[in-house]
Amino acid sequence: MADRIVLNTISYHGHGAIENIVPELQSRGCKKVFLTSDADLVRFGVTAKVTRLLEKAGIPFTVYCDIKPNPTIENVQHGVKSFRESGADCIIALGGGSSIDTAKAIGVIANNPEFEDVRSLEGVAPTKKHAVFTIAVPTTAGTAAEVTINYVITDVEKKRKFVCVDTNDIPEVAVVDPDMMATMPKSLTAATGMDALTHAIEGYITKAHCTISDMFHLEAIRLIAANLRGAVANTPEGREGMALGQYIAGMGFSNVGLGIVHSMAHGLSALYDTPHGVACAILLPVGLEYNKVVSGKRYRAIGKAMEVPGIDRMDDEEAANATIAAVRKLSEDVGIPANLHGILKEEDVQFLSESAYADACRPGNPRETSVAEIRELYRSQL
Repeated sequence: MADRIVLNTISYHGHGAIENIVPELQSRGCKKVFLTSDADLVRFGVTAKVTRLLEKAGIPFTVYCDIKPNPTIENVQHGVKSFRESGADCIIALGGGSSIDTAKAIGVIANNPEFEDVRSLEGVAPTKKHAVFTIAVPTTAGTAAEVTINYVITDVEKKRKFVCVDTNDIPEVAVVDPDMMATMPKSLTAATGMDALTHAIEGYITKAHCTISDMFHLEAIRLIAANLRGAVANTPEGREGMALGQYIAGMGFSNVGLGIVHSMAHGLSALYDTPHGVACAILLPVGLEYNKVVSGKRYRAIGKAMEVPGIDRMDDEEAANATIAAVRKLSEDVGIPANLHGILKEEDVQFLSESAYADACRPGNPRETSVAEIRELYRSQL
């Protein structure tokens, strides 16, 4: 079976990358921009870094900032209505995963109105047309939503998140400028950075991994392990390394899938509004311990990418344990809680376990699992 790799048509990386936004719009004859961004980015002047470029070029725009941290079905439907009313012919998605995921859903539905209920986009939806032309500008270094064919929507009524996988949703242009990430607070930098590490590690051990994705994931792990602490300290080198590392992780996992760490984390965000990166960071060592029985030999390469001392002299089990310990240490160093105390409630464990098992990320897990086994993993964190 052939391996499929889907990436942006064009991507820009490095300081000053946002200067390429206007030329990309002009080269395509775009007349008006619908810019999705969250209210905090507008308030703190981050969005203005892009709107000033549009104003200078005389390109009209509408800013849509009704973005929730975990975008909902209603959030998307309102966004579609606003897009249509704006008269825009293109989208700039500026922000973290929530802003970009919302923009992806808006762009897909605008060109495929038969999916306006949003729920019908769950899984691999048979959309026929590519989304509205979109330029994605991440302001966090974690989700890699700017390069993935996935987005996640919260169903408030059913208290669950669902994953949409669609090659038609990928932004045609990604603009990854570390200067747009410099205002992230430490806690958000840590959470999104650990989300990126989870993407890279789960993508490396997932069932569908291939030679190309392995190359992406190991380099992403190396960059993230080397730069996350610096990014949390807001060093320019750390920011730049994380901006690149999280994007490369997205190049990989978007094409081969993830595993139970993400499927379990989705439920925590839907039910408790737990930041997705925090949930992933707490559950990543749990998932690694669980999957060690089938994937443990692959952990050595992860440990080498994280520069675990002496790993070449260890046997497979020692190398796997040292790698898991390195993941725990990185998470601890950037201030992530060690467990789900104060977050997870016993009465929700069964519901969360069933939701995680039904999640689109679960089939990619290297070890076959069950609702009962996932339930025990959750309970180990109480």
